[in-house]
Amino acid sequence: MLKKIHATAIVPVVLLAAVSLACSLMSSVPSIPGIPDDLPVAESSLLKDDFSDSSSGWGTGTDSDSAVEYEDGVLRMTSFREFYFTWSTPNEENYDGVHLEVTVNNESPDKRLGFGIICNQQVVDSSFHYFVVTNDGEYAIARAQIALEDVFLTNDDDWATSVAIPADASEYRVGADCGQGELTLYVNGVEIDSVSDLTFTEGGVGLFLWSDEGPSGAISYDDFIMTELE
Repeated sequence: MLKKIHATAIVPVVLLAAVSLACSLMSSVPSIPGIPDDLPVAESSLLKDDFSDSSSGWGTGTDSDSAVEYEDGVLRMTSFREFYFTWSTPNEENYDGVHLEVTVNNESPDKRLGFGIICNQQVVDSSFHYFVVTNDGEYAIARAQIALEDVFLTNDDDWATSVAIPADASEYRVGADCGQGELTLYVNGVEIDSVSDLTFTEGGVGLFLWSDEGPSGAISYDDFIMTELE
């Protein structure tokens, strides 16, 4: 079981790319070089990325603890140490009332990796809500706050399981709603759980990898879409 130890690695956004991307958010569907126009997306889309263009704005970097890099048309995250949480963000914008979806490719023999979506990230960027799914079929909707232990808002502050989350799948489609304190997790189009928490009601968004003990683990992200909640 993944330990609730929030060892964080902050992957900074490339600022010039982020500024350029933020400016494009005024349109309903931003035009980002390298991203095909036929990526399925609703009219209310705020941001989409298939990670084919390494200048699209997500934070990247590699050190002795972890790596987050654009590779082969995906955003790949690798952890080189146990019990580690690393993330990447697309820009420095704040959002409220959004639905996010992303495809996760399970690329590791490690049987216990966590992955998912961050929303409501604060100026103190280790404070946010996150939706974590593991490749052995567990999940949580959680709150991270600086200098405090993470709180799982689902299942009485503990991991939960769902028959709708397949174990050891090669691919997962993870979704999340973040709006007005309502937080809902989806996997493969199925609603898994929903909670209310008004600690943070708007903020930045991101994607993450959470490693367990043992050898290094890796996942990759593809086909990210963020739309306005109706």
